[in-house]
This record gives sequence, structure tokens and C-alpha cells, in this order.
Amino acid sequence: MKKLLIIFIIFNTHISSSIDWSDPNECKLPDHSEFINSLVSQMTLEQKVGQIIMPEINSVTPDQAKKYHFGTILNGGGGFPNQNKNSSIEDWKNLSKSYYDSSTEVNGIKIPILWGTDAVHGHNNVIGATIFPHNIALGATRNELLLRQIGEAVAKEVVSTGIIWTFAPTIAVPQNDLWGRTYEGYSEDPDLVSKLGKNFIIGLQGSGNEFLDEHHVLATAKHFLGDGGTDNGVDQGDTILDEITLKNIHGQPYYDAIDSCAISIMASFNSWNGMKSHGNEYLLNNILKSQMEFDGFIVGDWNGHGQIPGCKDSDCPQALIAGVDIFMVPTEWESLYWNTLEQVKSGEIPIESLNEAVYRILLAKKYLGLFDGRKPHEYNKNHIRDKSHVELARTSVRESIVLLKNNDVLPMNPGKNFLIIGEQSKYIENQMGGWTITWQGKSWEGTNISNNDFPNTKSIYESLSSHIKNMGGRVEYSNDGSYKSKPDFAIMVYGETPYAEGFGDIKDLDFSKTNKQNLKIMSKFLNEDIQVLSLFITGRPLIVDQEIELSDAFVSIWLPGTAVEGINDVIFSNIDSSINYDFSGKLPYSWPNANSKNPLNLKDKDNQPRFEYGYGLSYESNENE
Repeated sequence: MKKLLIIFIIFNTHISSSIDWSDPNECKLPDHSEFINSLVSQMTLEQKVGQIIMPEINSVTPDQAKKYHFGTILNGGGGFPNQNKNSSIEDWKNLSKSYYDSSTEVNGIKIPILWGTDAVHGHNNVIGATIFPHNIALGATRNELLLRQIGEAVAKEVVSTGIIWTFAPTIAVPQNDLWGRTYEGYSEDPDLVSKLGKNFIIGLQGSGNEFLDEHHVLATAKHFLGDGGTDNGVDQGDTILDEITLKNIHGQPYYDAIDSCAISIMASFNSWNGMKSHGNEYLLNNILKSQMEFDGFIVGDWNGHGQIPGCKDSDCPQALIAGVDIFMVPTEWESLYWNTLEQVKSGEIPIESLNEAVYRILLAKKYLGLFDGRKPHEYNKNHIRDKSHVELARTSVRESIVLLKNNDVLPMNPGKNFLIIGEQSKYIENQMGGWTITWQGKSWEGTNISNNDFPNTKSIYESLSSHIKNMGGRVEYSNDGSYKSKPDFAIMVYGETPYAEGFGDIKDLDFSKTNKQNLKIMSKFLNEDIQVLSLFITGRPLIVDQEIELSDAFVSIWLPGTAVEGINDVIFSNIDSSINYDFSGKLPYSWPNANSKNPLNLKDKDNQPRFEYGYGLSYESNENE
């Protein structure tokens, strides 16, 4: 059986070479080759190896970084200075300075350490930052300018903490909603992913004279390649596809990313037809670097190299040879350093592979201005939660929520009597989703999360109730559907609770199976002739046939982040019953029903969704446009 598998992979790879991925790189940047080549030629092997290894901040001290000549460091989801989630902006900047001061020097030229962070929907590891809706919601806006503006805002908040590199955006094209990272993808449609990803990158990095200036950060397009297409939606699983499908669906967004001057791309955890992406030389060197003319560097994902057969976290020459330029190795960095150094000395790793990786890394640092006086920790402005960013987040929420059903219930006059139901409405973490303060977006591995961790942020319940009261209405809360005074409207808030990669994978899209209490309450309201609005919190389309049938109006609010006031803007009328803001969000994914087969996607002709890709009602039309 193993022999047959090996033969299949070899044969498949041979066939793959017939597919043409070539495309001219339209990004035109200054030529720094003379400077970079000169610098690389002066470096010792030890200094070069240090450049390609990226430890995590909580496992490496500045002194160790200096000793091993490290070129990059990271903090992942749930990583903070001194392992303290309440670290101040100055704490972040002070640590940035410590690493900068420890950077290696080559003949008097400092090669500053480059710090990367998982700022994927705002600067989400920092208490008080503006948290934008997750990508699935931004896909529903279809607003390219908005994505560029959000990128600009995120960049300003990230540089405020002395960091100038973010591992965003995710430009995966999720094809199976069982995948726990579906919400990180803008859409099932590669065309939409390409457009939005391109604009987000431009927003993060800037363009023209502002490209990677002091107000902008290095973006990272991720994950290359096919992470959204794994069999059964299993995270880090196998994407079993012919090459032309891989190119047309999962590869397409990378062309626009490269043309937008993305100079960092992250390798993916998944396999393609049985071969791990981190060790796939055909994908990384042949396709990405040669045919697609990607001139930047490839960074590995969290110990992704260790998943290559024959490798471990501390030992993996195959990844560097295949095209990975930076090992993301959070804890096993010391062993990996010494092993890699010996492998270069022995010739197991060609010196050309090492030199090319170092060249690409140093070139990115040159573009970032790190050889021209830029010191990330000296950025002297604090843009965390700028008023303009808060308003932008509110606009994002307003434009992203999707109206799936409306039996003349919406917009609701806020001067009426309301009953709000659902414990989820009171916990702010639920509206944030994963990758918020902690990796999984909830109390995790010793880091507790409460509403106090989101200063100046209202829960959905607080936002709804304060608006209603301010407009002269009355609000009652209930967790079980009981009430003292019969309401005019019942607003039910329910849905998924936070998760991230791995832990977010599910085996069944039917939400109703675990939602019996809500169905019971909704049936009760039906019998009592109380109109029901469902506000559904979710990171993916789910089967909610029963919930929709029992609702007079049904709205997908996705994972809206900090500015949930944007929901109020749309679902409530003005006090004179005139429309305030109309619904404009359109489904970025096909929405299933109980009879839909999974996976369910735009081009699957045989599958009939409950709501097609692009569906979304408005007050103006009250029908799908």
C-alpha cells in the first residue's frame, strides 16, 4: 500500500509539471540587490542561520536572540510581553526595543530583528484594540475600499506597539464549511477573495510614496496552498485536487497578492495530494517563486516544518531546500539552529538555499526601512482604538450583516417594548470569535477572558438595550423566554461560541441538533403571537432551517467584533419609523439547508442551497437582488 502511494505521488507530481502557473509580477519596487548581496557576502554562516529561525517571544530572551543572531521573532495568538495579557502599550514597545538592541551586526551594519504578530482582525492580542469583524463578514460587504481602510487602521494600531509585521490576510478559499477556519476566509468565491485580499494588503502596507513607511506594516498572504480545500474540511488535512483546480480556486488570490507587493507569504499546514506544503518544492520553489515570480520570502507556520515526513521541530533540512525561508519554531529553536548550521556545513543543505533565504529576508527588511534608520519601538503615536477606527468598525458591521428573512418585522421601532433572550448576548467574547486575546478566543491555557478585557466595548445585549432605552423603548432580559410584561418584539441572540483552528472543526453543519432550548422558546413565542427576530452569531453558514421557520426575521451577524452598535443602525428604524440604514450585506458563502450536500459551493451545480451565494434582502427591495 505504501509503495502504491509513493508511486501515485510521484506520478501526480510528474503530471503537475504540465500546468503553467506563470504570470508576470506587476509589483515594481526599487532594486536593492547590490546592497543586499554585499551584506550577505559579509555574513558568517552562524549569522545567516540565525536569520532564518523565528522563535516565540515567551521562549527566547533578547540576550539569546543576540547570541544566536536571530532575524525574526513572533507572538502567536495569546502571546504577550511577560506573558501578561494586560501589558501596556509601553510594555510592548519596550520589548520591541530590547529585541532591536539585541540585533546582530555585520561590519557595523545592524540587521534589526523583525517581529511578527497574529493581528488578523485588528490588533487582537492587545487589550483595548479595535476589533473588526472577521473576514467572512468583510466578505459580505464586498466593499474593496472598506477593506483598504481597515488594513490602514490595523497597520496604525500594530505600529503603535512597536511591531511592523502581521500574519494577515488569510486569502484561503474555504470550500467546506466544516472547517474551523471558514470565518478566516472572505468567501468561497476566489474572485471575491482576490479583490478583498488585494485591497487589505494595500491598506496594511501602503502604496506609492507611503509603501511600508512608518505608518504601515508588512503583510503576509496565507496559507500557501490549498488550506481551504482539505478533504472533509479537516484542519491541516489533505487537499485532494488536480493541479488545474488547485490553481484556479486556491491559487488565484495569490496572483493579486503578489501584484499588490505582498513580500511575505506563509506556507500552509495542509498537504496537497499527500505531500505537506512545507516540504513541497514544486509548490514553493517551482510554482510560487519561479513561475509566479514571487520575490519575497516564505515563512513557515507554527512548527509546520516538523510535520514533513522524516522531520521534527528541531531538525528539518527538507523545508529550507523546498523553499521555506523562515522556520517558525516557537520553542525548539536552539536545537534547530545547531542542526541547521551543521547541515549547511556538511553540504546537506546547499549554501545556495541558505543564501537565497537570507537574501529574501534582508530585502524585506530593506523595504521596511530597517537599514535606513527605522526603529519600530520609536513610533511616537498611539492609534489604539482611534475614534476613526471605531467608526470604521461600526461601518463594517453595518455593511456586513445579512438579512435572510423578513416578514415585515424589520426595521423595528426602538420606542416599543422588547424582550432580549440569550446568554450569549451578554458575553463579549462571543461577538469576537477566535483569535481574540487568546488563540481560541476564550479562556485558554491559563489566560482568562471576561468582559473587562474589552474596555469601552458593549456586549450585544448592552448595545441593544441602551439604544432602545435611549429611544424611549422598554427592555426586559430573559434567558428562558419568560417575561413580566408581554413584549412587542423578542430579539433572540444565539449561535456559535468562540473557536479557532483545529478545535473549530465540526462533523455536522446542522445547528438545530444542539439548539433545542432556543427552538422551544421560539415555538412558545409563536403560540403567544410574539414576533421574533433572530440575530445569529456564526463563523460559517449552518443549517438553521427550524430557526428560520420559527423566526419572523433572521439576520446573520457573523462575528462582528467591538462595534456591535452597527447592528442597531440597521435593524431599528428611526423613532418616526423611517429607515435609518438599509441592509447591504450579501452572502459570501452558499447557505445550506437540511437537504444540501456538503461541500456546497458556488459552482456546484447539483447542490441546491437554502440561500444562494450573493443572497441578501434589503428594505428597498425586500427580495434578493
